[in-house]
Amino acid sequence: MSKRRHNYKNLKIWSLGLEIACDISDVIESFPKHERFDLASQMSRASTSIPSNISEGSSRTDKAFSTFIDYALGSSFELGTQLLIARHKSYIDDKKLVELETKIQEWQKMTMGFQNGL
Repeated sequence: MSKRRHNYKNLKIWSLGLEIACDISDVIESFPKHERFDLASQMSRASTSIPSNISEGSSRTDKAFSTFIDYALGSSFELGTQLLIARHKSYIDDKKLVELETKIQEWQKMTMGFQNGL
């Protein structure tokens, strides 16, 4: 088992995860105020968890890093569900939903490939 550490700032999965978190932050600004502590908060936490788990896990062994990647992947799937709820409530339109889902799916594919290479 490798003991090498990864510099998270050099990882494409971290960069794209950060981009997703920033996109979600921008999107939830337009949500109704009554959602501030409900759906918007959940989406903010899930999206922030994606790059945060990559950066935290990067300081660990590859085996432990893989666990943190699992957490990040779980957050990305959680976020996908929350986006569907936001669309159902008409907080986002179909175009924004597809744009964000596509970016998340790209991140998931890249991340699973990276994880398989650990």
